Amino acid sequence: MSSFKPAALALCLALSSFASAHAAERAVAVPAPVGKAQLAASAPTETLVLAGGCFWGVQGVFQHTQGVLKAVSGYAGGKADTATYAMVSSGSTGHAEAVQVTYDPRKISFGQLLQIYFSVAHDPTQLNRQGPDQGTQYRSAIFTANEQQKEAAQAYIAQLNAAKVYGAPIVTQVTPLQGFYAAEDYHQDYATLHPNQPYIAYNDLPKIGNLQKMYPALYRADPVLVFKR
Repeated sequence: MSSFKPAALALCLALSSFASAHAAERAVAVPAPVGKAQLAASAPTETLVLAGGCFWGVQGVFQHTQGVLKAVSGYAGGKADTATYAMVSSGSTGHAEAVQVTYDPRKISFGQLLQIYFSVAHDPTQLNRQGPDQGTQYRSAIFTANEQQKEAAQAYIAQLNAAKVYGAPIVTQVTPLQGFYAAEDYHQDYATLHPNQPYIAYNDLPKIGNLQKMYPALYRADPVLVFKR
């Protein structure tokens, strides 16, 4: 793995305005959760597992989000013995590339995380794909830890569909989390480590740039990384 180069990341973020115009997924302004879509904190730290295409970009967005303590790329929706990149990439294991977000609910709420997820992290109207990536392993899914998360996520999806903020219905699955399996080390912190890679520059850095533009109070310039460097 290469070392973290903040100057390179800053340069790519400065160019993200151009990239945003050409990126596979565009940001969409969505309303904040209301009513049943809101979820009160019940512990000092909470976790949420989200899938929205290649985990590099989703991880990158949440690593730059205030209140997030850790964002780990991994696999959810399948069994432990098939939770490897080579097997998941076949699309036959039931897994989705996902990110486990551990956060401080005193600093950011469940609802705010979902607002970011639905507005800048991915396009929830794309079925079994995101941008150039196709297959069920790239599906949009929220893996819920409990009934409260399930009800809040379903209520928010209903709220967004009713508001007609997208040009098509939301296809995001809401399903109970059966297990989360961390991805191989080389997948962790990938957007930070490889900002000049064309895939990252084209598909993922614009998402981080959109997070900064749309949610400046929730944006952190220094990402919280899985591995200290």
